[in-house]
Amino acid sequence: MAIRSTHTLKRTSLSDLQLAHLGELVTEWQLLADLSFADLTLWAPLRRDASSWPEGHIAIAHIRPTTASTCYTNDPIGSEIRWGSNSRIDEALSSGEIVRDNQEQRLNEFTIKEEAIPVNHDGQVVAVISRVRNIETMRTPSQLELNYREIANQINRMISQGTFPIAGNVYLSESAPRVGDGLVRLGLDGSISYASPNALSAFNRLGWKSELRGENLGAVIDSLPKPSFTSHIREASEESWPVGMSGKLLRRAEFENDQGTIDLFAIPLLEGARRDGSDRVGAMVLVRDVTELRRRERALISKDATIREIHHRVKNNLQTVSALLRLQSRRISDPAATQALDQAVRRVGSIALVHETLASNTAELVDFDGVVDRIIHSEIDLSLRASNSPIRYHRDGTFGELSAQVATPLALVLTELIHNAIEHGLANSGSTLTIRCAKDNGGEERRPDLAVAEISHLIVEVIDDGIGISGDFSIQASANLGLEIVRTLTENELEGELTFIAGNPGTVVRIVIPDSRVNR
Repeated sequence: MAIRSTHTLKRTSLSDLQLAHLGELVTEWQLLADLSFADLTLWAPLRRDASSWPEGHIAIAHIRPTTASTCYTNDPIGSEIRWGSNSRIDEALSSGEIVRDNQEQRLNEFTIKEEAIPVNHDGQVVAVISRVRNIETMRTPSQLELNYREIANQINRMISQGTFPIAGNVYLSESAPRVGDGLVRLGLDGSISYASPNALSAFNRLGWKSELRGENLGAVIDSLPKPSFTSHIREASEESWPVGMSGKLLRRAEFENDQGTIDLFAIPLLEGARRDGSDRVGAMVLVRDVTELRRRERALISKDATIREIHHRVKNNLQTVSALLRLQSRRISDPAATQALDQAVRRVGSIALVHETLASNTAELVDFDGVVDRIIHSEIDLSLRASNSPIRYHRDGTFGELSAQVATPLALVLTELIHNAIEHGLANSGSTLTIRCAKDNGGEERRPDLAVAEISHLIVEVIDDGIGISGDFSIQASANLGLEIVRTLTENELEGELTFIAGNPGTVVRIVIPDSRVNR
């Protein structure tokens, strides 16, 4: 969660460094809300400048706990309170001390108690956290709840002393363990004073069959069964488990064996304003069983590798087919048959290009600009060998990445249109071939020279400055096999529209592919 950026922040007179500190705090305070079983609201003082007495407070951030029901039915962010209307927040800001209220209050339909925690930054109180708890959930706390709250109270003191968030904290990662996943509480010597049921279950799964309380956490991890495979998670040069999980420093690591995988995140708990760890009073370690997550990740990696291998083999098979067709064409004396086989080789080759790209892409997407460039250069090279007439090529716009379902038929379509433009349009006049591509989204990235009425589609144009088409040209009446392939693929596979336009000079062939097909 981030602090909402509104014009009201200017009324707080907070400096950029102070706002950055508060931003780091609210990025990580889900941890505190869950440990406290409480709603947290961050109040910034309202004042004209840093030296002025506050006029009141404004709520700039709020977080609800995942371990308990919220006390707020509405979002309090943006709410303002005048100085004197909440003595706890006023006192916490002015004194720098945590202020607890022993008096019950009503908030919505809940009976609550509120606690005000000053946020210290470089020796100055810059804001106050209001911690609101439903007292109905505080009547008969379990051992888990007592330990959660004791740790929360320690973190509150760290916030008031300016030592939380801890520098270099990685808790902001969305994949980091959460309080509800499992929690282990450590003493100064790294021994376990409390382990939540979820944490104990995670260690039981890895092969630990005893109680955890009283054991040294690093020694417990070291004693777990070792994997029968070579783990990629920890290298031999990394620090040992007793050192890494002693709680002296902020650490995150994974342990894996044949039974499962756990993610561990150690956070030292400090008492005092020193950040060097000398004031440490213990630590908390968040534990998450990520066995199924890692199994799915490996399955996806295996699947991706299999798919890439399939595309690689398809590409090789298509290249073999092309080689066989070329070999066959050399043994045929009939020019028409030879030309037909050469055209088949081109078509097979364009499909092979798509599979070659997919063979190196785990996302099943094709960098289509590279495919188009290779198709064009291949056709131009063939044209030069046949007629020795140089052709200039220009591509306007980018295709970007396309799915295989679009890339394969579009590659075939462009192969035919480019070949047709070179062989017929530029055979006797003209020397320039242009490929235009644009994405029209109802005005966004709209090209005025691509005058089409539809919105949200991919527009491709193949343009030559050759002799052009006749006035009565109709693709439906054309006997050209290549154009029949173009029409069939455009209408059926791409669900698009195909238009031939007489240029001045030359020909423009326009393909409009709907967004529903491109993004399917």
